[in-house]
Amino acid sequence: MKKSDFYYDLPEELIAQTPIEPRDHSRLLYLDKSTGKTGHYHFYDLPRFLRPGDCLILNDTRVLPARIFGVKETTGAVVEFVLLRQRGKDEWEALAGPGKKARPGSRFSFGDGLMTAEVLEVLEGGNRLIRFIYEGVFYDLLDRIGQMPLPPYITEKLQDKERYQTVYSRELGSAAAPTAGLHFTPQLLEDIQAQGIAIGYVTLHVGLGTFRPVKEEKIENHKMHTEQYYMPAETADLINRTKAAGGRVICVGTTSCRTVESAAPADGGPMEACSGDTDIFIYPGYTFKCMDGLITNFHLPESTLIMLVSAFAGYDAVMAAYKEAVEEKYRFFSFGDAMLIV
Repeated sequence: MKKSDFYYDLPEELIAQTPIEPRDHSRLLYLDKSTGKTGHYHFYDLPRFLRPGDCLILNDTRVLPARIFGVKETTGAVVEFVLLRQRGKDEWEALAGPGKKARPGSRFSFGDGLMTAEVLEVLEGGNRLIRFIYEGVFYDLLDRIGQMPLPPYITEKLQDKERYQTVYSRELGSAAAPTAGLHFTPQLLEDIQAQGIAIGYVTLHVGLGTFRPVKEEKIENHKMHTEQYYMPAETADLINRTKAAGGRVICVGTTSCRTVESAAPADGGPMEACSGDTDIFIYPGYTFKCMDGLITNFHLPESTLIMLVSAFAGYDAVMAAYKEAVEEKYRFFSFGDAMLIV
Protein backbone atom coordinates (compact mmCIF):
# COMPACT_ATOMS: atom_id res chain seq x y z
CA MET A 1 0.00 0.00 0.00
CA LYS A 2 0.99 3.62 -0.48
CA LYS A 3 1.42 6.31 2.15
CA SER A 4 -1.16 8.46 0.36
CA ASP A 5 -3.78 5.72 0.91
CA PHE A 6 -3.85 6.79 4.55
CA TYR A 7 -4.45 10.48 3.98
CA TYR A 8 -7.64 12.16 5.20
CA ASP A 9 -8.74 15.79 5.41
CA LEU A 10 -8.72 17.18 8.94
CA PRO A 11 -9.81 20.75 9.73
CA GLU A 12 -7.24 22.37 12.00
CA GLU A 13 -9.87 23.31 14.57
CA LEU A 14 -10.44 19.60 15.33
CA ILE A 15 -6.87 19.18 16.64
CA ALA A 16 -7.37 19.16 20.43
CA GLN A 17 -5.16 21.71 22.17
CA THR A 18 -6.22 21.03 25.76
CA PRO A 19 -7.42 17.92 27.60
CA ILE A 20 -11.08 17.36 28.46
CA GLU A 21 -12.14 17.54 32.12
CA PRO A 22 -12.99 15.15 33.67
CA ARG A 23 -10.75 12.73 31.79
CA ASP A 24 -13.47 10.17 31.04
CA HIS A 25 -15.86 12.73 29.50
CA SER A 26 -14.09 12.56 26.16
CA ARG A 27 -16.10 11.02 23.35
CA LEU A 28 -15.80 7.38 22.29
CA LEU A 29 -16.41 6.13 18.77
CA TYR A 30 -17.29 2.42 18.85
CA LEU A 31 -16.30 0.38 15.78
CA ASP A 32 -17.52 -3.19 15.41
CA LYS A 33 -14.61 -4.99 13.77
CA SER A 34 -16.76 -7.72 12.22
CA THR A 35 -19.45 -5.51 10.65
CA GLY A 36 -17.83 -2.06 10.34
CA LYS A 37 -20.79 -0.51 12.16
CA THR A 38 -20.12 2.48 14.40
CA GLY A 39 -21.73 4.13 17.41
CA HIS A 40 -21.14 7.32 19.36
CA TYR A 41 -20.67 7.33 23.13
CA HIS A 42 -18.52 8.82 25.88
CA PHE A 43 -15.46 7.20 27.41
CA TYR A 44 -17.27 6.57 30.68
CA ASP A 45 -19.54 4.22 28.67
CA LEU A 46 -16.58 1.88 28.06
CA PRO A 47 -17.64 -0.78 30.63
CA ARG A 48 -20.79 -1.59 28.65
CA PHE A 49 -18.62 -2.99 25.83
CA LEU A 50 -16.46 -5.16 28.10
CA ARG A 51 -17.31 -8.67 29.29
CA PRO A 52 -16.35 -10.54 32.47
CA GLY A 53 -13.27 -12.57 31.59
CA ASP A 54 -11.80 -9.90 29.30
CA CYS A 55 -8.56 -8.19 30.24
CA LEU A 56 -7.28 -4.70 29.55
CA ILE A 57 -3.56 -4.25 28.91
CA LEU A 58 -2.27 -0.81 29.93
CA ASN A 59 1.11 0.80 29.35
CA ASP A 60 2.35 2.14 32.71
CA THR A 61 5.20 4.24 31.31
CA ARG A 62 5.61 7.74 32.71
CA VAL A 63 6.64 10.73 30.61
CA LEU A 64 9.85 12.50 31.49
CA PRO A 65 9.75 16.32 31.57
CA ALA A 66 12.33 15.78 28.86
CA ARG A 67 12.38 19.20 27.18
CA ILE A 68 15.17 21.30 28.67
CA PHE A 69 16.88 24.49 27.58
CA GLY A 70 20.63 24.84 27.97
CA VAL A 71 22.86 27.91 27.78
CA LYS A 72 26.14 27.32 25.94
CA GLU A 73 29.01 28.15 28.29
CA THR A 74 31.22 29.82 25.67
CA THR A 75 28.67 31.95 23.79
CA GLY A 76 25.48 32.12 25.87
CA ALA A 77 23.47 30.64 22.97
CA VAL A 78 20.30 28.84 24.02
CA VAL A 79 19.86 25.28 22.74
CA GLU A 80 16.82 23.09 23.26
CA PHE A 81 17.39 19.44 24.14
CA VAL A 82 14.78 16.67 24.24
CA LEU A 83 15.95 13.60 26.14
CA LEU A 84 15.07 10.41 24.27
CA ARG A 85 16.63 7.50 26.15
CA GLN A 86 19.27 6.79 28.74
CA ARG A 87 22.39 5.18 27.27
CA GLY A 88 24.55 4.85 30.39
CA LYS A 89 25.03 6.38 33.81
CA ASP A 90 24.28 10.10 33.35
CA GLU A 91 24.48 9.69 29.54
CA TRP A 92 21.44 10.35 27.36
CA GLU A 93 20.58 10.33 23.70
CA ALA A 94 18.84 13.61 22.89
CA LEU A 95 17.54 15.79 20.10
CA ALA A 96 19.26 19.16 19.94
CA GLY A 97 18.23 22.32 18.18
CA PRO A 98 19.78 24.22 16.64
CA GLY A 99 22.16 21.30 16.15
CA LYS A 100 25.04 23.36 14.83
CA LYS A 101 25.41 24.92 18.28
CA ALA A 102 25.70 21.49 19.95
CA ARG A 103 28.88 20.04 18.52
CA PRO A 104 30.99 17.44 20.39
CA GLY A 105 32.89 19.04 23.25
CA SER A 106 30.48 21.91 23.78
CA ARG A 107 29.14 22.37 27.30
CA PHE A 108 25.78 23.71 28.49
CA SER A 109 24.32 24.94 31.76
CA PHE A 110 20.72 24.20 32.77
CA GLY A 111 18.47 25.80 35.38
CA ASP A 112 20.92 28.55 36.34
CA GLY A 113 23.60 26.00 37.06
CA LEU A 114 21.50 23.24 38.64
CA MET A 115 23.29 20.92 36.24
CA THR A 116 25.60 21.02 33.27
CA ALA A 117 26.11 18.75 30.30
CA GLU A 118 28.73 18.02 27.65
CA VAL A 119 27.98 16.85 24.13
CA LEU A 120 30.02 13.66 23.64
CA GLU A 121 29.20 12.76 20.04
CA VAL A 122 26.80 13.12 17.15
CA LEU A 123 24.89 9.87 16.61
CA GLU A 124 23.45 8.42 13.43
CA GLY A 125 20.45 10.46 12.40
CA GLY A 126 21.80 13.63 14.05
CA ASN A 127 20.85 12.95 17.68
CA ARG A 128 23.40 13.87 20.36
CA LEU A 129 24.92 11.76 23.11
CA ILE A 130 25.29 14.01 26.15
CA ARG A 131 26.66 13.49 29.67
CA PHE A 132 25.16 15.33 32.65
CA ILE A 133 27.08 16.61 35.67
CA TYR A 134 25.05 17.46 38.77
CA GLU A 135 24.65 17.00 42.52
CA GLY A 136 21.59 15.33 43.99
CA VAL A 137 18.95 13.16 42.29
CA PHE A 138 18.84 13.53 38.50
CA TYR A 139 15.07 13.02 38.13
CA ASP A 140 14.31 15.54 40.90
CA LEU A 141 16.42 18.15 39.10
CA LEU A 142 14.83 17.27 35.76
CA ASP A 143 11.39 17.74 37.29
CA ARG A 144 12.42 21.25 38.37
CA ILE A 145 13.89 22.43 35.06
CA GLY A 146 12.14 20.31 32.44
CA GLN A 147 8.97 20.78 30.44
CA MET A 148 6.67 18.15 28.95
CA PRO A 149 7.69 17.32 25.36
CA LEU A 150 4.25 17.93 23.87
CA PRO A 151 3.74 17.04 20.20
CA PRO A 152 4.37 19.91 17.75
CA TYR A 153 0.68 20.19 16.83
CA ILE A 154 -0.17 21.26 20.42
CA THR A 155 0.59 24.96 20.62
CA GLU A 156 -1.13 25.89 23.90
CA LYS A 157 0.85 25.72 27.14
CA LEU A 158 -0.07 22.81 29.39
CA GLN A 159 -1.21 24.16 32.77
CA ASP A 160 -0.90 20.89 34.71
CA LYS A 161 1.97 18.52 33.82
CA GLU A 162 0.02 15.56 35.23
CA ARG A 163 -2.57 15.89 32.47
CA TYR A 164 0.03 14.52 30.05
CA GLN A 165 0.40 11.46 32.29
CA THR A 166 -1.98 8.55 32.71
CA VAL A 167 -3.35 8.10 36.24
CA TYR A 168 -1.52 4.75 36.41
CA SER A 169 1.88 5.92 35.12
CA ARG A 170 4.81 4.73 37.23
CA GLU A 171 7.83 3.72 35.10
CA LEU A 172 9.79 6.84 34.09
CA GLY A 173 11.23 6.77 30.60
CA SER A 174 8.94 8.10 27.84
CA ALA A 175 9.38 11.11 25.60
CA ALA A 176 5.64 11.08 24.79
CA ALA A 177 2.49 9.87 26.53
CA PRO A 178 0.58 6.68 25.67
CA THR A 179 -2.40 8.91 24.97
CA ALA A 180 -5.20 6.31 24.78
CA GLY A 181 -4.72 5.88 28.53
CA LEU A 182 -5.27 9.57 29.30
CA HIS A 183 -9.06 8.99 29.34
CA PHE A 184 -9.05 6.69 32.38
CA THR A 185 -9.86 7.88 35.89
CA PRO A 186 -9.18 5.85 39.06
CA GLN A 187 -12.94 5.41 39.50
CA LEU A 188 -13.43 4.11 35.96
CA LEU A 189 -10.63 1.57 36.48
CA GLU A 190 -12.30 0.45 39.73
CA ASP A 191 -15.67 0.10 37.99
CA ILE A 192 -14.10 -2.00 35.22
CA GLN A 193 -12.43 -4.36 37.68
CA ALA A 194 -15.62 -4.66 39.73
CA GLN A 195 -17.31 -5.89 36.56
CA GLY A 196 -14.92 -8.88 36.36
CA ILE A 197 -12.46 -7.45 33.84
CA ALA A 198 -8.80 -7.93 34.79
CA ILE A 199 -6.16 -5.26 34.26
CA GLY A 200 -2.57 -6.01 33.35
CA TYR A 201 0.37 -3.66 32.87
CA VAL A 202 3.20 -3.63 30.36
CA THR A 203 5.81 -0.94 29.82
CA LEU A 204 6.84 0.56 26.52
CA HIS A 205 8.86 3.76 26.71
CA VAL A 206 7.46 5.89 23.89
CA GLY A 207 10.04 7.60 21.69
CA LEU A 208 9.56 10.76 19.64
CA GLY A 209 9.87 8.51 16.61
CA THR A 210 6.16 7.96 17.22
CA PHE A 211 5.66 11.34 15.52
CA ARG A 212 8.21 10.76 12.77
CA PRO A 213 6.45 11.13 9.40
CA VAL A 214 6.45 8.31 6.89
CA LYS A 215 8.56 9.59 3.99
CA GLU A 216 8.53 6.50 1.78
CA GLU A 217 5.53 6.35 -0.57
CA LYS A 218 5.67 2.55 -0.47
CA ILE A 219 4.97 1.98 3.21
CA GLU A 220 6.90 -1.31 3.40
CA ASN A 221 10.10 0.72 2.91
CA HIS A 222 9.55 2.81 6.06
CA LYS A 223 12.07 2.13 8.82
CA MET A 224 10.56 2.17 12.31
CA HIS A 225 12.28 3.63 15.36
CA THR A 226 13.09 1.28 18.24
CA GLU A 227 11.51 1.46 21.68
CA GLN A 228 12.20 -0.38 24.94
CA TYR A 229 9.47 -2.69 26.20
CA TYR A 230 8.86 -4.96 29.20
CA MET A 231 6.35 -7.82 29.48
CA PRO A 232 6.16 -8.79 33.18
CA ALA A 233 5.50 -12.39 34.20
CA GLU A 234 2.20 -11.55 35.91
CA THR A 235 0.86 -9.85 32.75
CA ALA A 236 2.03 -12.72 30.55
CA ASP A 237 0.22 -15.13 32.88
CA LEU A 238 -2.92 -12.97 32.80
CA ILE A 239 -2.94 -12.96 29.00
CA ASN A 240 -2.51 -16.75 28.92
CA ARG A 241 -5.36 -17.27 31.41
CA THR A 242 -7.62 -14.88 29.53
CA LYS A 243 -7.01 -16.61 26.22
CA ALA A 244 -7.47 -20.08 27.73
CA ALA A 245 -10.83 -19.09 29.22
CA GLY A 246 -12.11 -17.53 25.99
CA GLY A 247 -11.78 -13.91 27.08
CA ARG A 248 -10.53 -11.04 24.97
CA VAL A 249 -7.18 -9.27 25.29
CA ILE A 250 -7.95 -5.57 24.74
CA CYS A 251 -4.96 -3.27 24.43
CA VAL A 252 -5.18 0.32 25.59
CA GLY A 253 -3.25 2.21 22.96
CA THR A 254 -0.96 1.38 20.09
CA THR A 255 1.99 1.20 22.51
CA SER A 256 0.37 -1.65 24.46
CA CYS A 257 -0.47 -3.29 21.13
CA ARG A 258 3.13 -3.09 19.94
CA THR A 259 4.34 -4.51 23.25
CA VAL A 260 1.94 -7.44 23.25
CA GLU A 261 2.54 -8.25 19.59
CA SER A 262 6.33 -7.94 19.99
CA ALA A 263 6.30 -10.26 23.02
CA ALA A 264 3.90 -12.86 21.56
CA PRO A 265 5.72 -16.01 20.37
CA ALA A 266 5.65 -16.43 16.59
CA ASP A 267 4.62 -20.07 16.96
CA GLY A 268 1.43 -19.16 18.83
CA GLY A 269 2.72 -20.56 22.11
CA PRO A 270 1.99 -19.07 25.54
CA MET A 271 3.14 -15.57 26.40
CA GLU A 272 6.26 -15.41 28.57
CA ALA A 273 7.97 -12.63 30.49
CA CYS A 274 10.43 -10.79 28.27
CA SER A 275 11.96 -7.41 27.54
CA GLY A 276 14.00 -5.78 24.81
CA ASP A 277 13.87 -3.29 21.98
CA THR A 278 11.14 -3.45 19.36
CA ASP A 279 10.86 -1.84 15.95
CA ILE A 280 7.68 -3.71 15.01
CA PHE A 281 5.80 -2.05 12.13
CA ILE A 282 2.17 -3.11 11.88
CA TYR A 283 0.32 -2.25 8.68
CA PRO A 284 -2.43 -3.95 6.62
CA GLY A 285 -1.54 -7.55 5.93
CA TYR A 286 -0.15 -8.12 9.41
CA THR A 287 -1.51 -11.16 11.27
CA PHE A 288 -2.22 -10.36 14.91
CA LYS A 289 -0.90 -13.00 17.32
CA CYS A 290 -2.55 -11.85 20.55
CA MET A 291 -4.65 -8.67 20.52
CA ASP A 292 -8.44 -9.02 20.27
CA GLY A 293 -9.51 -5.42 20.85
CA LEU A 294 -8.01 -1.93 20.80
CA ILE A 295 -8.72 1.38 22.51
CA THR A 296 -6.95 4.18 20.68
CA ASN A 297 -7.04 7.89 19.91
CA PHE A 298 -7.39 9.36 16.41
CA HIS A 299 -4.03 9.52 14.65
CA LEU A 300 -2.30 11.78 12.14
CA PRO A 301 -2.94 11.25 8.42
CA GLU A 302 -0.33 9.00 6.77
CA SER A 303 1.13 7.99 10.15
CA THR A 304 2.31 4.52 11.15
CA LEU A 305 -0.36 4.55 13.86
CA ILE A 306 -3.33 4.90 11.49
CA MET A 307 -1.71 2.09 9.49
CA LEU A 308 -1.65 -0.09 12.63
CA VAL A 309 -5.33 0.61 13.33
CA SER A 310 -6.18 -0.18 9.70
CA ALA A 311 -4.32 -3.47 9.97
CA PHE A 312 -6.50 -4.45 12.93
CA ALA A 313 -9.95 -3.20 11.93
CA GLY A 314 -9.68 -3.20 8.15
CA TYR A 315 -8.59 -0.32 5.91
CA ASP A 316 -12.03 0.57 4.53
CA ALA A 317 -13.74 0.47 7.95
CA VAL A 318 -11.09 2.66 9.58
CA MET A 319 -11.02 5.29 6.84
CA ALA A 320 -14.83 5.43 6.89
CA ALA A 321 -14.80 5.78 10.70
CA TYR A 322 -12.28 8.63 10.50
CA LYS A 323 -14.44 10.41 7.91
CA GLU A 324 -17.42 10.00 10.25
CA ALA A 325 -15.40 11.31 13.19
CA VAL A 326 -14.49 14.45 11.22
CA GLU A 327 -18.13 14.97 10.23
CA GLU A 328 -19.20 14.52 13.88
CA LYS A 329 -16.50 16.97 14.99
CA TYR A 330 -14.59 14.60 17.24
CA ARG A 331 -11.38 15.99 18.79
CA PHE A 332 -8.20 14.53 17.29
CA PHE A 333 -4.70 13.45 18.36
CA SER A 334 -3.07 13.39 21.81
CA PHE A 335 -5.65 15.34 23.83
CA GLY A 336 -8.51 14.24 21.61
CA ASP A 337 -11.27 11.63 21.74
CA ALA A 338 -10.99 7.86 21.53
CA MET A 339 -12.06 4.82 19.51
CA LEU A 340 -12.91 1.35 20.77
CA ILE A 341 -12.48 -1.44 18.22
CA VAL A 342 -13.73 -4.93 19.13
